[in-house]
Amino acid sequence: MKYLFIIQGEGRGHLTQALSLRQKLIAEGNQVVGVLVGKSPARRLPSFFVEKIKAPIYTFESPNFLPSPKNKKVGLGKSIGYNLFRLHKYVHSIRYINHIIKESSADVVVNFYELLTGLTYLFCRPNARMICIAHQYLFLHPDFCFPECNRLSLFMLKLFTRMTAIGASKKLALSFRKMREVISDNLIVVPPLIRKEVLDATPENGNYLLGYLLNSGFSEEVQAWHEQHSQVPLHIFWDKKDAEKEFQVDSMLSFHTLDDSLFIKYMSGAKAYATTAGFESVCEAMYLGKPVLMIPVHIEQACNAYDASIAGAGIKSDYFDLDLLQSLSETYKVNQTFREWVRQADWLILREFNQDLLYGIYHTSRINRLLTNQIGKLGKYLPL
Repeated sequence: MKYLFIIQGEGRGHLTQALSLRQKLIAEGNQVVGVLVGKSPARRLPSFFVEKIKAPIYTFESPNFLPSPKNKKVGLGKSIGYNLFRLHKYVHSIRYINHIIKESSADVVVNFYELLTGLTYLFCRPNARMICIAHQYLFLHPDFCFPECNRLSLFMLKLFTRMTAIGASKKLALSFRKMREVISDNLIVVPPLIRKEVLDATPENGNYLLGYLLNSGFSEEVQAWHEQHSQVPLHIFWDKKDAEKEFQVDSMLSFHTLDDSLFIKYMSGAKAYATTAGFESVCEAMYLGKPVLMIPVHIEQACNAYDASIAGAGIKSDYFDLDLLQSLSETYKVNQTFREWVRQADWLILREFNQDLLYGIYHTSRINRLLTNQIGKLGKYLPL
């Protein structure tokens, strides 16, 4: 089978999930014929992804959140205005996505939560089947527990998630735990996509704290804490544009640009981990037995953090409270049930791809019904 990946490329989570899925599909004799990555002009693709995906990479401009002036939280109003101003760019991206799907001769498109993929299937209706896979599809599960949050923001999050999946034959929701299948919504809950390099890593109990900052503005909080705790070693990974590979503040604090192998190495030996609540790295930390401090920057990450705390990953905070993380590391217990769930990922996820293949001969006749079904579900979110 020929697969084409389309990835929402902000951060590292969906990129590492794509690397993991590629490993599984290639091992079964399939091909990944290309990778489309949606991103903002301000982001660059991490070198580890470019080197390891081993498929042609195509980039396109995609809607994204803009950070606040201090580059910490999301600037919602600013983001809405920016994306409306660039709407013509996104129309071009939809046409480009449709062109690449046709040119690649892909049998299946795998959508890693990219909004413009759903819109491509709405307006252009490509023949290739589409499977959606991401943690965010768990937000559509009737049994998912949400934190207390703004109802309008939650409404928009669910609407956005529905829109990414227009035309999909199924939605695979990556989860910290087993949950029932929702047949009426083609929603199947599966284990996280953790890469083989992480699964093969040997955890050690080091003396340093590890961090990952999607928004580099949080580095100020890290450095302020470091000034008061200069004896605690810190290794922080960030996505700061034009930063040197390693910026060493002093012998105890270093900032690193995204490097896959180096990140896994430091994660394996860390005492504990602090992050802006992205799903993928929290799963990696849980699997390696590291307690996590989660600092969400928008509602999606707030939902991730709440769900992860229920699963025993760690605790949520409004800022990089590394004192809290150090205290947690003294009492943290590894979730062995989660580790066993992760080890079932290969057969559970590949089973869904293989079942989709068996029913693929019906795809052409079903696509209009699937589109109508998804648009109907969107209807309940839209004001009349």
